[in-house]
Amino acid sequence: MRVADPYCEKVLDPDNDKYISATTYPNLKAYPSNKTSGIVSVMQANQPVYNWKNTNFIRPAKNNLVIYELLVRDFTADHSYASVLTKLDYLKNLGINAIELMPVGEFEGNLSWGYNPSFYFAPDKYYGTKVSLKNFIDECHGKGIAVILDMVLNHSFGQSPMVQMYFNNGAPTAESPWFNTVAKHPYNVGFDFNHESDATKYFSKNVMKFWMQQYKVDGFRFDLSKGFTQRQSSDDAGFAAYDAGRVATWKDYHSFINSIDNNNFYTILEHFADTKEETELTNDGMMIWTNLNYNMNEATMGYLGKSDFSWGFYTNHGFSKSEGVVSYIESHDEERLNFKNITYGNVSGNYVIKNNLATSLKREELAAAFFFAIPGPKMIWQFGELGYDISIDQNGRTGEKPIKWEYYNESNRKALYDVYAKMGTLKKNNSIFATSNFTSNLISGIKYIKLNATDNNVIVVGNFDVVSQKANIDFGASGNWVDAFGNAINLSTNTYDLTLAPGEYHVYSKTALN
Repeated sequence: MRVADPYCEKVLDPDNDKYISATTYPNLKAYPSNKTSGIVSVMQANQPVYNWKNTNFIRPAKNNLVIYELLVRDFTADHSYASVLTKLDYLKNLGINAIELMPVGEFEGNLSWGYNPSFYFAPDKYYGTKVSLKNFIDECHGKGIAVILDMVLNHSFGQSPMVQMYFNNGAPTAESPWFNTVAKHPYNVGFDFNHESDATKYFSKNVMKFWMQQYKVDGFRFDLSKGFTQRQSSDDAGFAAYDAGRVATWKDYHSFINSIDNNNFYTILEHFADTKEETELTNDGMMIWTNLNYNMNEATMGYLGKSDFSWGFYTNHGFSKSEGVVSYIESHDEERLNFKNITYGNVSGNYVIKNNLATSLKREELAAAFFFAIPGPKMIWQFGELGYDISIDQNGRTGEKPIKWEYYNESNRKALYDVYAKMGTLKKNNSIFATSNFTSNLISGIKYIKLNATDNNVIVVGNFDVVSQKANIDFGASGNWVDAFGNAINLSTNTYDLTLAPGEYHVYSKTALN
């Protein structure tokens, strides 16, 4: 058996490299045809050292993060780090301060989301060279933007030499120091790592250390972190139940990460486990993905029965700090809000969401105002800020999607971008958006969030119904209230008693926000 070096930083692929353009990867070495078969390692001694330009980057506080999740393949037509750099001002102006790259380590094939990894130290060549990746991270730091890598250590695929070395009858053998013979949980793809094995721990820590030190990344989002278990489960309930072994594994990995870089490095878990377990992990300083997609989309479509998205508040998880909850209304795994708005949106008389682009985008503005008002780090999925309305299932769930930069030139979509940009900027510039003193009512058509601080008060109010509704809310103070998206109001009493049209929203504050 011939295998490539699992620790190599570049591989040659006889089947897929021919589809990588010279523009994306100049001077790519030719595969050694007629000399071997399969994936081969590339070794280069005395490699030139990358000279980092931005060496004093200060990472945004966890609680202040506005993350942009990005798949290089579907973000620019050239699908390269260099082409993404040309959009950096677009992202900076959007108000984000972190980019989360979907997996960029060497994966099987070229056209992939990247969750089928095989070589963990080699950047996939389909997006560019290792130097171009380092330059991308360097330039992001120069713009004040952190870079988070989506790290896939739950499993590996058959191209991996570590899989191949201990493999028989379609599965890893019992002798494998890294892999389980049978996956321990029902959501596994590929071959399941055993994270209670010393060999797996050693390998995983080396992977983490490598990207932290060699590429100066600012955080990891760990894919399927709940899968780091050795307790067998056959359904979601058993998989999600509290697992002391899994907690110990993650605390060990987090401690190791902090030993390498404890300067506000982000450890984000796609966990979705028992609340007790997630509380224990966030108390240790880790951060947890929190999915608001379903309830927020019910609200944007105008269906109120399941429109309560208060799961976004860290207190409803029992967490002690808001920085533990990385909430999102869209991710790579979820249906696009505006696709469902346009396909299934509610209708009442002349107020029509379904098949009405202008109205459906206004509903997304309404959602964005509330989303950013919930204290804690936020994540945006690419083009959500422009109301991307092509289904996740077009061309297959993980297949290539149309890249719609022309959206930015459409006035209604640009208006949504501007709301995202303003709310993201307000969140970063005004400490009240990180307050621990808040109340909310997100059950009915009229929803509100109140943020309170010693120097200001902010109240976000909106009508998610498809008919006009009267708001009756105790603002806590009379007098003048500034609206970040409209005209100021003057209350003669503490009570805000106005009728809001469907989709209408306001972001009021006692003192003007920056």
